[in-house]
Amino acid sequence: MIRLILVFFTIVFFLVGFIPVLLIETLIGRFNEPLMRRSSLRIVQGVFRLILWETGAQITVTGRENIPADRSVLYVSNHRSYFDILLGYTNVAGLCGFIAKKEIGRIPLLSNWMRKLHCLFLDRDNMKAGLDTILKAIEYEKQGISIFLCPEGTRNQAEEMLPFREGGMKIAEKSGCPVVPVAITGTENIFENHVPWVRPAHVAIQFGEPIFLEGMERAEKKHLGSRTRDVIAQMLAHSAAGNDNAAGQ
Repeated sequence: MIRLILVFFTIVFFLVGFIPVLLIETLIGRFNEPLMRRSSLRIVQGVFRLILWETGAQITVTGRENIPADRSVLYVSNHRSYFDILLGYTNVAGLCGFIAKKEIGRIPLLSNWMRKLHCLFLDRDNMKAGLDTILKAIEYEKQGISIFLCPEGTRNQAEEMLPFREGGMKIAEKSGCPVVPVAITGTENIFENHVPWVRPAHVAIQFGEPIFLEGMERAEKKHLGSRTRDVIAQMLAHSAAGNDNAAGQ
């Protein structure tokens, strides 16, 4: 109960109490947009780290050395929990925007912060609007801003990942950026597995070796989502096997 209260009030305080900060960030952006982007990212990352600490989560991060340091990337991840976003955003390298469902874009204050961080809102029911979102993401990648994508399309509570939607993979194909597979485990044990309580859990995020599209055949690019899904599935299986071995010792 205490953890739930702490997380709830931190979220409310951030969204409401930080309104003056949001206004200041907006003012900074009128004169120095790059500075505003960096400072907004640090603020949000700090709040997300605080929330993760309040949940009591034990966090394991591996593979950050696999993230190219000299270019933007398309992070592609499985999706199990709302806390995937917090875990991902506190561990990405450099500027990064998430692609979220359009409904989140209607939430006041939260959507304002997200837009400052290059987040985009995808309307899957409107083909033209969805295409515009993908084109904007491609533009961001070309500007050196990474994009974080969960191609399952929704939070998945099943053991096996849902099929990956191939449309979002066009971001990598058209911008030329590499794909970094991301495997997230344990986040559903913080909240979703025992709603409405927030409980400590061991969570892990692993960044796989980047998939470079240079020299890739057209047919391979057409099924890039499936290939990335297979890589993430292998990462998750390897992580599960490692946990089983550790538990048996």
